[in-house]
Amino acid sequence: MVKPIILKSKDTEYTLEFNKESVKFAEQRGFKYEEVAEFPMTKIPEFFFYAFRMHHPKVARNQTDAILFEELGGIPDGMIDRLVDLYLQP
Repeated sequence: MVKPIILKSKDTEYTLEFNKESVKFAEQRGFKYEEVAEFPMTKIPEFFFYAFRMHHPKVARNQTDAILFEELGGIPDGMIDRLVDLYLQP
C-alpha cells in the first residue's frame, strides 16, 4: 500500500492520491503516465493536477499549477515515482 502524498499550501492541506474514478477521469482525457518522461513540461503539471482529483475535485488546474510552480518551485525529487505508484495502485 502506497501512502498518499500530503502537501501543505498556505492554510490548506492537500492529499494527493488516486482511486479508480480519478484514474478513469485522467484516462478519459487522454492521459498516459508513460508519457511523463517523454513530454515532461506538458505531462508533469497534468499528472500533478489529476493527483488532486480524488480528495479535492474542485481544485482547478490553475491552482495546482500555482502550487507546483510557485510554491514548490517544480516537482520535488522522487515525487514522480511516488505519483506513478499511487496511480497504479487502484
